[in-house]
Amino acid sequence: MPELKQVELFCDGACSGNPGPGGWGTILRYAGREKELSGGAAATTNNRMELTGLIEGLRALKESCRVTVMTDSEYVANGITKGWAAAWKRNGWVKSDKKPALNPDLWDALLGELARHTVEVRWVRGHAGHAENERCDALAVAQSQAYKAGEGKA
Repeated sequence: MPELKQVELFCDGACSGNPGPGGWGTILRYAGREKELSGGAAATTNNRMELTGLIEGLRALKESCRVTVMTDSEYVANGITKGWAAAWKRNGWVKSDKKPALNPDLWDALLGELARHTVEVRWVRGHAGHAENERCDALAVAQSQAYKAGEGKA
């Protein structure tokens, strides 16, 4: 069996108001090359954009890879590494406190993408000078501002 390609994935989300217009940004790095992806929505939340950035980055990979994910979202990192999302799904998208899990559509999509790859998630402090996180934030904010100005894709 061939060795899986090692990919680094950096992602971030932003929202102007919460909810409000939002954006996400992702950088994929493989073998010294980088690809930037971004998008947004007119009415969304920061957590939805954080999840979408990761989902879209994983979807962009054409084959199974060994992926190191770097995110400044504790919501996303903990949802994966602590098994919260998998537990929510097993429990019909209900959390341990019996409240409904938020964003089940995106968590379900993310769990599907995670199953295609070997993934390690690393939390990084946001707005702390991490170059790729800062770039992803800039991509996300630019998308958020485009949607706020009515220039985003419908």
